[in-house]
Amino acid sequence: MPGPASLSLSKFTETVQAAVKEAVQRHPKFRVEPPTEIAISYLIRGIPVPELLAADVTLREARAFATELATQINKSIPQVEAGRAVEGAVLAHGNHLIVGIPAPEILIGR
Repeated sequence: MPGPASLSLSKFTETVQAAVKEAVQRHPKFRVEPPTEIAISYLIRGIPVPELLAADVTLREARAFATELATQINKSIPQVEAGRAVEGAVLAHGNHLIVGIPAPEILIGR
């Protein structure tokens, strides 16, 4: 198993922004803007889906979008490809929906 890899926050942010753009093209129902900052207080690293949009998507669609984000991140970050690929994740609570990847995938060594 490979050891921990480091990754700059700016590179990770750029990668996530590109992944969101690609995922929106493949899943046009998710009309979300690429994030400009990364939140660290969630169980997943992801982007919040606007409430009006979240009310109009299914869990299957949210999972597909999160999987697309993870796929694009896996393609763009060599440190991820060298180890275990990240998977998409969805956090839903009340009217809040966040799509992204599990936090430990990036922050904890493998």
